[in-house]
Amino acid sequence: MRNFTATQKGLITGAAMIVNSFLIYNIRGSFTNNLQYITYSLYVAGILWTLIDFSKAASTDTKFGGYFSQGFKCFIVVTLLMVLFTAGFLLMHPEMKEQMAAAYKADLIKGGNSTPSEIEDKIAMAKKSFMPVLLMGAIFGYLVIGAIVTALTSAILMQTKKIKNQG
Repeated sequence: MRNFTATQKGLITGAAMIVNSFLIYNIRGSFTNNLQYITYSLYVAGILWTLIDFSKAASTDTKFGGYFSQGFKCFIVVTLLMVLFTAGFLLMHPEMKEQMAAAYKADLIKGGNSTPSEIEDKIAMAKKSFMPVLLMGAIFGYLVIGAIVTALTSAILMQTKKIKNQG
């Protein structure tokens, strides 16, 4: 069996997540459903795959930074792919911005705290910031999840390796 680098594992993981996201959107017509957890599960699985494989070859002297570096190489590639996917998807589906604007307008009207001109100004601002906000959210979310999963798994694998070698 071929040994993939951490970066290649990130590419494979990101591609699987993109395919899964397309399937979810085409089946459900939206990303706001519980099937999205499958995408996050693929993300975690890709990082685990990378770190567990690395752990098998690592020595007991391998430091936390060595482990984290491998996970980082995986999750940074996934983050880049998912941000590019998100940007491309939003560009191909401008109706999503209009749907957000309509829902936001309904909420503002329902709230009753804004004049019609204030509502229009708020909607114009929301439309303007729609893509940047979603892209920043994707970047931040994937980086945080990747860093947490990598840090926790690295620490666990290091301890497990030390315990096995002591016993």
